[in-house]
Amino acid sequence: MMLQQRIRPVCHQCRSLLSSVRRSYATTVEDPIRASSATQDAISFSPAAAPMRKEAGFQLKTYKPRTPGVRHLKRPINDHLYKGKPYLKLTFAKVGHGKGGRNNSGRVVMRHRGGGARRRVRTVDFKRQAPGKHIVERIEYDPNRSAHLALIESVKTKKKSYIIASEGMRAGDVIESFLSGIPKDLLDSMGGVMDPGMLAAKTAFRGNCLPMHMVPMGTQVYCVGSAPGRGAVFCRSAGTYATVIAKDEVGGEGKKKVKDVTVRLQSGEVRKVAKDACATIGVASNPHWQFRQLGKAGRSRWLNIRPTVRGVAMNAVDHAHGGGRGKSKGNVDPVSIWGTPAKSGYKTRKKRNPNKYVVQERVRNQGKRKRDN
Repeated sequence: MMLQQRIRPVCHQCRSLLSSVRRSYATTVEDPIRASSATQDAISFSPAAAPMRKEAGFQLKTYKPRTPGVRHLKRPINDHLYKGKPYLKLTFAKVGHGKGGRNNSGRVVMRHRGGGARRRVRTVDFKRQAPGKHIVERIEYDPNRSAHLALIESVKTKKKSYIIASEGMRAGDVIESFLSGIPKDLLDSMGGVMDPGMLAAKTAFRGNCLPMHMVPMGTQVYCVGSAPGRGAVFCRSAGTYATVIAKDEVGGEGKKKVKDVTVRLQSGEVRKVAKDACATIGVASNPHWQFRQLGKAGRSRWLNIRPTVRGVAMNAVDHAHGGGRGKSKGNVDPVSIWGTPAKSGYKTRKKRNPNKYVVQERVRNQGKRKRDN
């Protein structure tokens, strides 16, 4: 005789509760339901009302696998993005050979590009030279980059522009650029004397653009420039930032001036930038972009990305690894499609210059002779 699993009957109240928390097509984890009539004694002694452990990390939007393409689809949750079309006066259509990875002579300079949905290029202001207060109208998705854009409007001139949004920036925020100088009202509020500590407390806010010599030490910045008036060239993609680690000063006591500023990028690289180069306080928006999963190959084609073919799958005329009767590259050293060595080793190392060491040895011998004499 086989044993059957015992099935517990479900009461009507439990059925209504289960139907109320049933997941929809795309849902996120909501806060746990707590009893509103619980007293302090009940909360402290009841095991059911014990404080729940907070989940670490972040949440991605997942979908029910109604089709194979959405089974593995995961996206960051960005409910604050604007749902409409971009500001058309600041956009232009992306057409021509550039959409397929070609240059002005028609040669392929960027492989695996082509096709994709129609898109418009947003004109982004990387210089931030306009002074005065600006109001953030909305945060938008940009199909041409990983970070989000913020549409801002000047309070005085009512001129609109696009900038790279910082993480946490929302519609209605007030931001300002201090690249053209410190406003008179801000200088008067400090008593007419420029105090570095008070100046940092009044200017170093998220989304504000400052010259590098005004950024406090240890501050995280993005959209960092390298030269005055050039615009941002570092840390422009989603979730990137640089840290100000040093300021080189010149001059005597009481007359010291900042010569240049040293920043550390996320890769660990340390660079020196000009003291008047631009930098925006904060971290670039959409930091969870790297954890997305497209779910299917077609979604990659929508994003203007074409397939990448392995060298061993090509013909012999197309690649050094091509040809043959299997997945073998023909007993040759691994190379790229252009024939350069693809693995680090003897052939990719920089060759030693024998004359260099001969000269160094002669210099050492001359130094020993001088010391002996």
